[in-house]
Amino acid sequence: MTSSVLRLYPQPSLEEPLEGLYLGHDLRAAAPTEHKAYVYSNYVTSLDGRIAVPHPSKPGLVVPDNVANARDWRLFQELAVQADVLITSGRYLRDYAEGRAQEILTVYNEPRFADLVSWRKQRGLSARPDMAVISGSLDFPIPSALTQDGRRVSVVTTRSADPERVKVIQDQAGSVLFAGDTTVTGESLVEALMSAGYRIIYNTSGPKVLRLLLASGMLQRLYLTTTSRILGGSPFSSIVEGDLLQPALDFKLNSLYYDAHAPDGASQLFSSYDSV
Repeated sequence: MTSSVLRLYPQPSLEEPLEGLYLGHDLRAAAPTEHKAYVYSNYVTSLDGRIAVPHPSKPGLVVPDNVANARDWRLFQELAVQADVLITSGRYLRDYAEGRAQEILTVYNEPRFADLVSWRKQRGLSARPDMAVISGSLDFPIPSALTQDGRRVSVVTTRSADPERVKVIQDQAGSVLFAGDTTVTGESLVEALMSAGYRIIYNTSGPKVLRLLLASGMLQRLYLTTTSRILGGSPFSSIVEGDLLQPALDFKLNSLYYDAHAPDGASQLFSSYDSV
């Protein structure tokens, strides 16, 4: 995977290699201060704005195979290795335990990502970013595979959570963070993660968690891969779900790249936006 992409913004336009593209954004340096969290997220969408479609044989939604691709996945991994902690959900752990989800960070299993392992090592970071799992029910196991290499898996929940389930999770993962009395908000989530020592936070969860972060003004940067392919169908699943955001949130373009080498001849755009 050595072909380049065309940078359209910022100007001037020029060819840049795909590998290392988002490492060059150096998010750890982009964080404004040592005492404020830097929260970012990333999604791959179709041209008609879909990030997920119904699973062909099981309940729930999945990222469409005809939208996901290895070039976007490379950039997802580059964003992941820069984080202190990856936000995910209880649903992800349930799917992982049932063999329906892969490790979010695959750089340790695939030789083509060896440079990303070195990137963290050279900066004195832990072997893997930790994981933070948002859940109210706590109805999932903590797979032992996710805690290898000293990785910490913290579960973020409310103070009203079932104390027996909290004890089980503590025995499995060793860390339960409380964010709010009855509801986790974006602000309480980020505060809980900062109290645990995390500053560079990558949201890898779905549209509901993104809405929490947006509604509380916690998201600093949004990455989007937009493939030039229209899917249609229902239900419609976009990057954010729930009630209208009041007021609407403004972002400004940070970067834009044109990728003419997407699979099957369909081009795609890699873009990023900063909150205003």
